Order: sequence, then C-alpha cells, then structure tokens
Amino acid sequence: MRLGINLGYWGAGMDADNLEVAREADRLGYAVCWAAEAYGSDAATVLAWVAAQTEHIDVGSAIFQIPARTPAMTAMTAATLDTLSGGRFRLGLGVSGPQVSEGWYGTRFDKPLARTREYVEIIRKAMSRERLTHEGRHWTLPLPDGPGKPLKLTVHPVREYIPLYIAAIGPKNLEQTGEIADGALVLFYAPEHAEATTLGSLRAGREKAGKDLEGFDVVPTVPMALGDDVRALADQFRPYTALYVGGMGSAKQNFYNKLAQRMGYEKEAAEIQEKYLSGDKEGAAAAVPHELIDSTSLLGPVERIADRMQAYAAAGVTTLSLTPSGFTLEERLAGLRAGVEALERAGVA
Repeated sequence: MRLGINLGYWGAGMDADNLEVAREADRLGYAVCWAAEAYGSDAATVLAWVAAQTEHIDVGSAIFQIPARTPAMTAMTAATLDTLSGGRFRLGLGVSGPQVSEGWYGTRFDKPLARTREYVEIIRKAMSRERLTHEGRHWTLPLPDGPGKPLKLTVHPVREYIPLYIAAIGPKNLEQTGEIADGALVLFYAPEHAEATTLGSLRAGREKAGKDLEGFDVVPTVPMALGDDVRALADQFRPYTALYVGGMGSAKQNFYNKLAQRMGYEKEAAEIQEKYLSGDKEGAAAAVPHELIDSTSLLGPVERIADRMQAYAAAGVTTLSLTPSGFTLEERLAGLRAGVEALERAGVA
C-alpha cells in the first residue's frame, strides 16, 4: 500500500501552505498528490503549479468534472499535464452531482453511467493519437452535417498510457469503474464494510472485462488527526461528514447518504439529511455517529493509525490518500510525517 495526499480545493487562503504540503509529501516519498474542483478552483491549473515545483510525486485530478469539459478537451489537458510533469499525471474523472452539473455547468444530470462510459471511450481514443471519430448517444465526432473532419492529438504524452481513475460510490458506478478504469477514487471507505460497499462491485466489473483486482488501484481519501483523545479528534470531522451525508445532493439524490445507509446507518443518515437540508447544520453534525467517523478516518496516536492502516491494506486499498487535519502548516506537515511513520509500523508498504 502506498500513500497519497489530497489537497482538496484551492483558493481558501491556504494556497502557500498547500504547496508546502505537496513539497513535503514529495520529499517524504508519497506516491501521488491529488487536487479537487467543484465551482471554485479548477484542478488542472493547480496540478500544473504543483508539478512545476515538485520532482517525483505524481499529480492527479480528483476529480476533473465530466460536465465541465468535452472529452477531447480533457484528453488535451491530460496529455499536456503529463508532458509538463515528465510523465507524472493521473487522470481522475467524475460526474459531479446534479446541483453543480445543472446549476453551474448547465448540463443535465441524466444517464451519468452511459455518459461516463462514452467520455472514457473518447478520451482513450484521443490519447492513443488515432483520428478521433465517435458515434454515441451523448457525443458524435465529427458532427455529420458540417465541415468538421477526424483529427488526432498533436501532443505526444511522455507515456503511451496515462492511468485513468473514476470517482465512484454507488454499486453500478463502482461496477462500471472496475470494468473501464484503472483505479477507483472513493470516500468514506470503512475497511469493515469494504467488501459489501465497494470491492464486490469493483470485482464484478473487473470480471466483465476479463480481469481481476490485481493491478487495479483502490484509492480512498481518508481524513487523519493525531492525538490521544479519539472522540475529540473525531469531532473535528463532524461538519465534514454531515456536509456529505446530509447536504451533498438533494433529498432524493445523495450518493453519500445512500452509502451511509449501506453501512448500516439508515436511521442516522435520514436524521442527518433532514437536519442539514432544513438549515440545522449543527444538529446534523451532532447526529453523525462517532463510529461512522472513526471507521472512515485515521484517528489517534501513531500506533493506532498504524493498526488502522493494516486494516485498510487488508481491505484492498492500494493507495491511501491522506488529508491531515490542522489549522497550521506545522500541524499538517506533522501529519504527513506521522503517516509515513505509521505506514512503516504497519508493515504494509
């Protein structure tokens, strides 16, 4: 199991600190540094900035939003980032959610699985540098009634094959991800529930493609907090968990809420969502079960974190992406170093 670092979103006044976190992760031997986007900072610009100021660590999009770019544009961006970074780019994709897709990008959030499959097909073809043609439900290239003609990518990426990841939560999306991608980006990954919530679906998809999970990268992003009082540490992540389980989507369509239900928190997930959507964010945070946070985070002293890392490795994780907590740069850097120490203690590197 390797370690990664997830920088999340930029533009919140901590950009200089984020860059130092990326540099320290590079120095410590972390495998990959991920950056996110929603409707603020875009991931491509951030990754170019980080890649220019690091030497060895991979840079990855977690995620590029599918409604934000045409598939050909994403292929261009991936090829460019791979070239500029010297072959260190990982392409992570995701459909985002209905509120961002329709409210920010003006793209209907319909048929997300079919749209993702076509998107990946076009990207694969474009990055292989063959002339780009595609006839599908969502994209037709070239358009049949105009002057367009099949074109091919002019950039030569450093590598012939750039690894492609998909952010997936639901069973059908996970199964398709196992079938068409090289890795899965997941949140709220609890080792105790991994087979039922994640691995079973991924394995089914790999079987459809005539493969198994060998070589497939399972990449959960996991919050981490160092200290002796595990309950107090868990409380730091109550607002974060409540946001996703309660407010990331509508009352009818929240993938994270459904995930919490599949983990056995049906009643609690409903209460968190009801409070959050009614405006009671504090009440929603208070309703998050401690066990849900503890099972999906790394909390406590290094020894306890090492034990949990063993559980993550045993539950199929191949890259563990950390988000160390802390209000200061020093706290976050200490978390990075503790992650390396814990991994060494765990003996699963």
